[in-house]
Formats: sequence, C-alpha cells, structure tokens
Amino acid sequence: MVLKLYNTLTRRKEVFKPIKKTEVGFYGCGPTVYSYQHIGNIYRYIFEDVLYRVLKYNGYNVKHIINVTDVGHLTSDADEGEDKVEKAASKEGKKAEEITKHYFKQFKRDLEKLNILPPDKWVWATKHIKEQIELIKKLEKKGYTYKTSDGIYFDTSKVKDYGKLGNLNVGGLEAGKRVNLGEKKNKTDFALWKFSKEPGKRQQEWDSPWGIGFPGWHIECSAMSSKYLGRQFDIHTGGEEHIQVHHTNEIAQSESAFGKKPGVKYWMHLRWLLVNGGKMSKSAGNIYTLDDLEKKGFDPLEFRYLFLSGSYRKPLNFTWKNLETAKNSYRRLKRIIQELDDEERVSDVYLKEFEAAINDDLNLPEALQVLWKMLRDKNPKKEDKGKKAMTKKEIIKKMDEVLGLKLLEKEEIKIPKEIQELVKEREKARKEKNWAKADKLRDEIKKLGFIVEDVGGESRVKKAE
Repeated sequence: MVLKLYNTLTRRKEVFKPIKKTEVGFYGCGPTVYSYQHIGNIYRYIFEDVLYRVLKYNGYNVKHIINVTDVGHLTSDADEGEDKVEKAASKEGKKAEEITKHYFKQFKRDLEKLNILPPDKWVWATKHIKEQIELIKKLEKKGYTYKTSDGIYFDTSKVKDYGKLGNLNVGGLEAGKRVNLGEKKNKTDFALWKFSKEPGKRQQEWDSPWGIGFPGWHIECSAMSSKYLGRQFDIHTGGEEHIQVHHTNEIAQSESAFGKKPGVKYWMHLRWLLVNGGKMSKSAGNIYTLDDLEKKGFDPLEFRYLFLSGSYRKPLNFTWKNLETAKNSYRRLKRIIQELDDEERVSDVYLKEFEAAINDDLNLPEALQVLWKMLRDKNPKKEDKGKKAMTKKEIIKKMDEVLGLKLLEKEEIKIPKEIQELVKEREKARKEKNWAKADKLRDEIKKLGFIVEDVGGESRVKKAE
C-alpha cells in the first residue's frame, strides 16, 4: 500500500517515505495543562490518533511522543505576559504542580472517552530543563543568541530560510506594522530563556548559565523531540495556529543547532474547529468541553464520528445540529452492525477501497462511505478470481482499527423499570390476542423513547433513534 500525506513544508501531497524503512518517529504538540481542554483542543488529538492508527495499519513501527507543556507558555506569542500555569496556580491558590497534574488527569480522561490511543511516552517540559539548557548553550556557541535584560533570545536574522514553513514574508511583516521591539533585534526573534523578574517569587524557576529563570515555549519541543526521536525524525503534527510562530521557531532553532535540514520530513497541521462558523472565544460564549457535550446527551464517540465526517485540511463547523446529525448516523451505524449475521459475507474489495481512502491523505469521509456501502450490500459473495470473500464483521473489525469507533462493541441498553412493566403488560395482551391493547402499549412505549420489536415470538426492546 502507498501512503500519501500532505506536507505543510512543501505544500503538496507526497508519498510517505520514512527515514528508516519500517520505523516512524512521530511527535505531536501536546496540551498546556493550566485549564480544561475545550473541544477545539481535543479535536486535534482525534486527528493525531487517526494518523497514528493509519501508520500502524500500514505496518510501521511507530514511536509516538507527545509533550506536556507545564511551564513557559506565556499569554502572548510575543514573549510577553504571564506564564499560563503560574497564572492559573495563583488564581486557584494552588501549587503549579497541583494545577498541571489535575488538568492533565482530566485531559487523559477525555482522550480515553474518545478512544484515543496513548502515545509511547508523555514528555513533560519541567522534567527536561537540563536538555533545554544544553540546547540553548549549543545555539549560543554557534552564534545564534543574544542577551537582553529579560532573557536570552534567538536571532532570526541569522537564518536565511526563516519562516519557510508558513511562507512568512519576514521583511513585509517587519515593515508593515509599527511594533515596539523593546530590546529585540528583529520582530521575529523569540525567547529561549526568560529571566525571573523577581527570583524566588515564581513557583517554577531554575538556575542556568545566564541567570535564574525558565525556558521559552519553543525550545521545549526541540529539546524533547530530539532527545526521544533524534535530530531528524519523520512527522511533526499540530494545529494550524502553530505554523506561523511555534513550529516556525522550532524549525529555526533545531536546524540551526543540529545542522540537519530538514529536521522534520513531514509537517502536518489540522485546520481549526469552528463554532457556528466562527472562532471559539470566551467573549462569544461558545467554548465547550467534552463534559458539556455529555451533559446534553451526546456520547464522546459521536463527536469522534463528527471529526471523521470531514477533512482534516478543511475547517469543520461545529453546531449542535451537526453533532445531532453525527449522533444519529453513529447510532444507526452501530445498530445495523449489531444486527448483522455473523456469517454474512462480501467481497474484500470493500476493504481495499477503504485502505485506498485512508492512504490518500486520510480521506476519512470516503472511508466512511465505503463502510456504509458495504453494509448496504445485500448480495452474499463467494470468492471471485483475484478476490476473496470475508464476513462483514471481519471487514468492520479491520476498518475500526483506524476509525476507532468501537463498532463491534455491544451496547448495554438499560431499560427503565417503567418500560419493563409496560413490555410485560403488552406481552400479556398479545398472549390474550388483545391486539388493540398491545398496539396501544407499543405506542406508549415509543413515546417514552423505546421501540418494541416482535421477533420469533419474543419481544425485543431498543432505544428509538
């Protein structure tokens, strides 16, 4: 099978060829653990999960690393403002470590609900301060740094192809806006190490060759990805918001330090999740968590299905109506699968079509269409020349290795006592051949959200769609 992926760096779809033939180094930008992750944040990890599953499906031995930012992420990309973790700790009157551990635990809980496979390793920024200092020292030795009153900065003017990831017009950026550079030499320069304004006041600060302080946000990922995946690795993912600043700066510092170009072969980015056609924001009051979805009666896997219905390279519009549509489709899909005959067989051409779709830059809408097409196929297949017959459930099991929808997992439907009593009463009416009463009770049960089906002399109850 040939896997093709869209590379942000080259701006084209490419045949995937890892550095090592059967091994893949895969780094994903992880959460900043200072608050609950909203669905726009969580959405990205469904994308990474599907990519991870597709790589494994294709037989690659994948080493998947995700970082946890627990220090250094400031409220402004311009290296200004408060540290998000320190700010949350102060607001909640807790230790920074309590804050990060609490919100990381909640984050992992959400991932489990979405059936997202864990990475091989979660790497925490505060546990890799030594590696970050060593990387800054390497850059300093090569002449890429300079010192200001508030930290050590990377001189982007020393990098000829700075901004290549986002096709950034650095000259136009500097000339087009009047910006207070402070002590920065160039507008695009960024902090590698920030000095504590008042040493001893911050909860998280460390000694360094340049003074007491903490690492910049960008240096964290370069230090940790190179430690676990090497100075060159295959795939780096993130959201589209990372392209212009965070990932651009990662490339600049990593390639400058290690002299490896490209440091990452394939950069992949997910487009934003919109809400009612616009960006999520506190002012708009449209920031939702997975808990908010569950409170409205939605299963997290229905949100996963919504993601699968679109392309990761196009913005997906979240509305309650769209989620309701995904919910209905997912529940219908599960019901059809649960009612399948274990021996119902079809040609394996459906599996091949599914594989072609997922290997075409994760074409998930097409992959879902293939699944639905197979389920609608009512013609039992024998083995054809060059093809073989498989049971539908065998094919579904293979497909779900990528989709991650728990399609073959049976749902335990809890029937309320009130419904159970009505079903018993209806069965009694049927035995007495009181069909009018039986029909009336069936309608009453339906109004309460359940359907009664008479199969082989038995009454089966299921939730109404």
